[in-house]
Amino acid sequence: METIELGPTGQTTSRLGFGCSTLMGATGRKGSLRMLETAYDAGVRHFDVAPMYGYGEAESCLSEFLSRHGTDVTVTTKYGIAPPKNRSLFRMGRAIAAPLIRQFPAVKRRLASVAQSVVQPAWKPAFSVEQAQSSLETSLAALRCEQIDVWLLHEATAADLVDDELLRFLEDAVAHGKIRAFGVGSDGSQISELLEKQPKYCSVVQYEWSVFDRTIGSGGSFRIHHRALTHHFTSLLAALKADRELSRRWAEYVGADITDAGVLSQLMLKASLVMNPESIVLFSSKQPERIRMNAAVADDARLEEPAKRFYEIVQREKDVLRQGTQ
Repeated sequence: METIELGPTGQTTSRLGFGCSTLMGATGRKGSLRMLETAYDAGVRHFDVAPMYGYGEAESCLSEFLSRHGTDVTVTTKYGIAPPKNRSLFRMGRAIAAPLIRQFPAVKRRLASVAQSVVQPAWKPAFSVEQAQSSLETSLAALRCEQIDVWLLHEATAADLVDDELLRFLEDAVAHGKIRAFGVGSDGSQISELLEKQPKYCSVVQYEWSVFDRTIGSGGSFRIHHRALTHHFTSLLAALKADRELSRRWAEYVGADITDAGVLSQLMLKASLVMNPESIVLFSSKQPERIRMNAAVADDARLEEPAKRFYEIVQREKDVLRQGTQ
């Protein structure tokens, strides 16, 4: 798989990264580890996690994977949103519910909704030095590592980052070898202001990007993108199937059957890689076959030109689809 230097860390990793938000949710530890190993076997070497993922258990799960592959992979984790409360209650509930879910898969979504209401984040994003220090030590312990490659301020805005002591803490954490680099992971709408007003925090920026977005000037920052598919895929596929003339015209321009779900997902993911050539692109899936397919897309040079053309026509005609895809 194509590799890239991970910003200011000096580490080399894969351009395609695995987002760990699905770990330890509806899938238990064994299944979560299987997802990680599948991604690794497919060539993925960058893994993105956060204390809040997997109802607070994703970092611990990833640590077991790292014990086998830690010297060969890079990791991003985050600070700012605490892991949820009531984790022990959730673990007990999941153990009780697991046999029921296996017997009646249709109840999984309802149980997940109930769990989400029980296991809420302990507090909203907050960025004090004291909280940062506690969060960093907790993540290092959970991941069972001495150094984190990239540590991102989770959902921070420019207005959150006014404490010079926090910046000094982050710089000291780099100097003392606890992290290799720090940055901000936030909503795409916040990135331009962050780059303009708080560039010292932004050696790495992580935000969502899909074919509906224009590229944002990096401002010298290394970029990590996610949500190349998410809800945009389903709504775009429905819109294309509903408008035969539109789908015919787009298919002719791209040179592919874009009403085929598999083809459309490949083009959307490949476009994210092609249009952001100096970035890492994250994806997430619980399905081993989908993980392997996404890794194959990253390696398939034949998709580069169709992906570029797909991005061009989406940008040119996205207003036609706006109501159906937002």
